[in-house]
This record gives sequence, structure tokens and C-alpha cells, in this order.
Amino acid sequence: MAKRVLAVLLLLAAVAAQAGSIEPTRAALTPGEDGYALSAEFSLDLGNRLEDAVARGVPLYFNLEFVLERPRKYWVNEHVVTRSLTYRLSYSSLTRQYRLTTGSLHQNFGSLQEALRVVGRIAALPVLEKDVIKVGETYEAAVRLALDRSQLPKPFQVDAITDRALQVEAKVLRWQFVAPAVTQ
Repeated sequence: MAKRVLAVLLLLAAVAAQAGSIEPTRAALTPGEDGYALSAEFSLDLGNRLEDAVARGVPLYFNLEFVLERPRKYWVNEHVVTRSLTYRLSYSSLTRQYRLTTGSLHQNFGSLQEALRVVGRIAALPVLEKDVIKVGETYEAAVRLALDRSQLPKPFQVDAITDRALQVEAKVLRWQFVAPAVTQ
């Protein structure tokens, strides 16, 4: 009986290891001439099943979400700004390249790991103007990068409900931000 329980636990651990994850490693807001910019890094692991799906031509969509709130003592936090950005990752078997699209900008990569590295690094993304926040006040910032399962083809959406290999856990990074003066 103990051997069966151990075998089931090992099987569950192997299945859990196949599931992907997106973990934020660092994030910061930096002042600039016009306002504040977000820089962040994420560690992306899609798992074998989603990597295989991309290689077979299924596009994946990622949503970057940034939220800034001002905490209040006796009420819910005041919402200051939300900024979101969508990435589309696809593979072209004709050119044998991965294509990353953000809005009307496209970039091609020779490997999936190179494309995921670019998705996972946000550098100097403008998120708010200098007049929106007050210098010296404390704010709560949060950033998250997640796979948008609603953009998957319908058969994958149904499978993603129960199949752990199609689920990518996306974690949120929260931090306190004290607004410094914006440099001119």
C-alpha cells in the first residue's frame, strides 16, 4: 500500500512539473522626463505541451498588467493607473522562426528561448505621467505577466480547464513605491 501511495505521489509530482509558470524576478518604476517607466523581468517556463503547441503553429498570447494604487487608511485603495500590453508569440514553419508581435511591431527569433527572453524583459515602458502622482507619497505597485488562455483555439481552451500541462501559473509581484521627483 505504501508503495502505491509513493508511486501516485511521484506521478503527481511529475505531472505538476510539466505545468508551466511565469514568475516575476524584479520590477521597478524609474522617473524620466515625461513621467515614470516600468522595468521588469520574468522567468518564463511554458511546459512541454505548450512549447510543442507553439512549434506546431498555435499562437500564444501574453498579457502584461501593471497597476498602481494609493493606499488609504479607512477605505479601499485609490486606483491611480492601469497599463496593459499584449504579446503574440507564433511560429512560422516556412521561415522556421518564432515571431513576437506587440501592436504593430514584429520581431523574429531563431529559437523559442530567445523569444521568451524578450517577452520576459520589460525595459522603460512608460506607465504614467509625472502629474498623476504626488512626490513623496507612498503607492502600491503590482505587475503580472500571464498567458491569455481565452486567446487559445477552442479545443485548447476546453483542455486547459482540466489539463495541468496547459496551465501556466502566473504570479504577481507587489511592492511599495515612494514617488521621487521627476528629473527635467
